[in-house]
This record gives sequence, structure tokens and C-alpha cells, in this order.
Amino acid sequence: MAAPAACTRFSDNYDIKEELGKGAFSIVKRCVQKSTGLEFAAKIINTKKLTSRDFQKLEREARICRKLQHPNIVRLHDSIQEENYHYLVFDLVTGGELFEDIVAREFYSEADASHCIQQILESVNHCHQNGVVHRDLKPENLLLASKAKGAAVKLADFGLAIEVSGDQLAWFGFAGTPGYLSPEVLKKEPYGKSVDIWACGVILYILLVGYPPFWDEDQHRLYSQIKAGAYDYPSPEWDTVTPDAKNLINQMLTVNPHKRITASEALKHPWICQRERVASVVHRQETVDCLKKFNARRKLKVAILTTMLATRNFSSKSMITKKGEGSQVKESTDSSTTIEDDDVREDKKGGVDRSSTVIAKDPEAPPSPTSAPPEAPQRLHNLVAATVTKAAQRPGADLLQSVQARRQEIIKITEQLIEAINNGDFDAYTKICDPHLTAFEPEALGNLVEGMDFHKFYFENVLGKNCKAINTTILNPHVHLLGEDAACIAYVRLTQYIDKQGHAHTHQSEETRVWHKRDNKWQNVHFHRSTATNISGASPFFFNPK
Repeated sequence: MAAPAACTRFSDNYDIKEELGKGAFSIVKRCVQKSTGLEFAAKIINTKKLTSRDFQKLEREARICRKLQHPNIVRLHDSIQEENYHYLVFDLVTGGELFEDIVAREFYSEADASHCIQQILESVNHCHQNGVVHRDLKPENLLLASKAKGAAVKLADFGLAIEVSGDQLAWFGFAGTPGYLSPEVLKKEPYGKSVDIWACGVILYILLVGYPPFWDEDQHRLYSQIKAGAYDYPSPEWDTVTPDAKNLINQMLTVNPHKRITASEALKHPWICQRERVASVVHRQETVDCLKKFNARRKLKVAILTTMLATRNFSSKSMITKKGEGSQVKESTDSSTTIEDDDVREDKKGGVDRSSTVIAKDPEAPPSPTSAPPEAPQRLHNLVAATVTKAAQRPGADLLQSVQARRQEIIKITEQLIEAINNGDFDAYTKICDPHLTAFEPEALGNLVEGMDFHKFYFENVLGKNCKAINTTILNPHVHLLGEDAACIAYVRLTQYIDKQGHAHTHQSEETRVWHKRDNKWQNVHFHRSTATNISGASPFFFNPK
């Protein structure tokens, strides 16, 4: 059992500042320690929403973080339990993600990649020496201490971490993020510390060329590649990478975990400890360019899924969808597509039901009769997962000559949808929208609505009846193509109209729409709209004339 938290209130020791992030059960805010004036990041967990198992997981995360004291690991400074909230006080890291910092650099070489992976391996080695397996090493969890040049890389997020004894191998459950999962986890074999080294190999591969070693639009095929260790070093991008770098990757991406290099051994590899002599110092512009695309695609994936799931209706307690190899997974509102098997054998080890975690039930277990999967979120989740995975293929695979034409096509179909709204033409609107259209909009009071009935009410009772003229302008449209049959468009919508008294009104709102092409026809499957400005009581279609 973890040591009990000190009997004190969080507000006695810290002043709460602005929000830094938000999840299903928690919110992260900057805080200032009253006695020292030092800044920290407080993860505030609403324990009213947690089950007894969730408490076990929370306890495990706090216990593990207290064990780890290393310059390359985000440190836990305090843990305070109150009646309805648990506060975890961590280092405030302000440098952002390592991968985002790399693309902003003026110079990036193989030697720089060596220094990055060395710091990651130092953190992993410290974890392993203390009997901790992270289980979710990926770019999103590699942060920089500050924005200063040469700031330390910090390993974060130990919500999936487990404790092991020595070189113990056991089945600890299906956990991790698809592209970074090791073969032994996918094969459901006993595993241990070496799963982190496999993930390090994937990360190092990306650091050198800007795209991952394993990719496929279909998750079954992706898993097959990983289990077989089917990766290569294609020309021309790998031609300029030194043999020593490839040798280290090969030892990390060894399918047999017993033959895989350890963290301490990797730190002694010549490409790491003798990089001044071994690693190339030539600027890798192609890698930076590819990494920019890689970053954009994974950020877009998170943004779309977060938009889709940002409501209590779809917290990790209420949303269950199909994913992977027949498994049932629960999505949380932060949705980094991390997965964790809610295996009963892990009850004693725990792992907090994190805002950025997808909790996967045992694939062989029958679904609970009280948790039937909502079809619309399942459909949209599968669409996004498949199309963004496809978009993450290495450079050249998704470069189509018609990219610009398809972007204009998305803008045009969006304009047609808005024209149908302005005209109060419900028939035209339904032809453009999926029958199970999902939406987040202010009028739904924070809930995700599905289907056409919610919108039909406004067509029949408001649109076209209370105004003389409507004009809509789309400003700054940004279109992201997700493969060949899906796209996302974000824009500012400026609406002008004349009310019945002849008064002119103008207001704006931000909107995001997800489109899917079926039978050669684009359909709107989901949209999110912010509260309109310069108007009160706006309808879902931006006007409510008085």
C-alpha cells in the first residue's frame, strides 16, 4: 500500500492558476507553492467519478512516481487526498513535446537524434533499475523541461506503468499504443522491461527519418507487421544514416525479447556513448520535413477524436467501442489511442483510468449487457482511426495529384450544406448529412447529439420564417485530407441576416466538420461548433431572430 497523504488541504500549500489540460476524470492546472513561490503542474482528479479499482490504479501511479527521481523523468513532488479530489503535483515542464521542438530547430543531425534517444534511455534505465515498466513510450510522453536550448528531455505519464520484480516476465495485460506495441504483447505472451526497449526502437527510427517503421491503414495488418518484425530501411532517406544507428535499431527491434538489447546495454552502444566519433553531424532536412507531417497527422488525430468525445456522455465510463483484434475498448475524452487491458490479474497492481487512456477489456470476455456500444461514436472512431493511420504512411504514399482539387471539393460541399441551412431546405440538408450525424453545439448543453431530429426542429420552427435574408461567409477554411475518403475542415463562419423588423445582424462562430465519402458522395458525419458571438440565444444554425 502507498503511504497515506499528509493531512493537509491543497489550498493551504498551493495557489491554483490557469488550466493546462483536461481529461475525463482530471484537469491539469499550473499552481504556485505558497512557501517557495515555485511553479508546478497539479493534476486534479475528481475522485467522485472513480470506482474502487480506479483508486487502486491512482494509488499505483502515485506510488511509482514517488519511486522515480531522475533528471529525465517528470517528478512527482506531492500527493494530497481530499474528500472529493486527489491532487498530484508534478514538475511544470514548459518546453512542449520533443518532436515539436525538433522541427523548430535550425539544425538537426543524426548526432542530435543520438542525444535525444540517450536521454530517453537514461530515463528508461532508471525505471527498470527501480522495477518499473512504463508500457506507453511514445512521442506524446516525451517532453522538454523548458524552451531553453539544450533543455532536458523528460519522460512523462506513468498511468500505465507497472511494477515488476527483477527480470520477471508475466502477462500484465494488453497495454500501450498500437504503433509502439511489442510483438510479445500482441502475441499475449509473458513480457517485462523489454517492451519499453521495443518502443524506444520505434521512436529512434522516427527520430532518424521522420516516419515510423511499422504502418498500415488496417490495424490487423499493422499488428502482423510488428509481430513479424517486418521493417526495412528504404532508399533514399536511409542511405545517409550510419550503419551504427541501424545496428542499434536492429538490436532494439529484435522480435525475441530475450535477445533484445537492454537499456543499460543500449547506453553503452558506440552510436550513443561515442557519438562524437560515430554519429553523422550532417543536417537532416528531409527528416525534419517528414517529422512535421508526422506531428501534424498525430495531432489532427487527437484533435478529431477529442472533438468527438469531449462530453461526459463519452467519458471512459460510458463509451465502449469496437477496436483492434475484436477487443472492446473504452475511449476517454483525451483519446491518445492508448489501450490497456482491464485484466483482473492486474487488480493488485492498478493503473489510473487516465484522461489520455483507452481501457480495453479482455478480448475473450463477453460484453457487459449494461454497456452496449453507441453505433455513431463507434463508426466515427473507426473512420478516424483508419484514415489517420493511412495518412501517417511514409512520404510519397499519400501524395495525390488531386489534393488541391479535393480540398476545394470539401470547401464546396461545406458551402452547399450551409446554403441548405440558410434556405431552410431540410431535404437538401439530409442529403448532404449522414442520417446518424453527431454534433457538439451550445444548444445541446454540452451533450453529443445524434441523428437529425434535433436539427429538424429548427428547420421546421425557426429557419426561413423569422428573417428576410441570410448571407454566410466562410473565413480561413483549413482542410485536412485523411486518406482518399475522409476529410476534416475547420473555419470561421460569419453570418449576416435581416430580422423581421428590418434590422441587420452579424455574428460569427468557429466550426469543425468531419466528412466521409460513401458511394462517391461526401457526407457530413460529425461537426463541432462553438458558441456564437454578438448574439444571444443562437440556434444551432447561428441565428434566432427576435
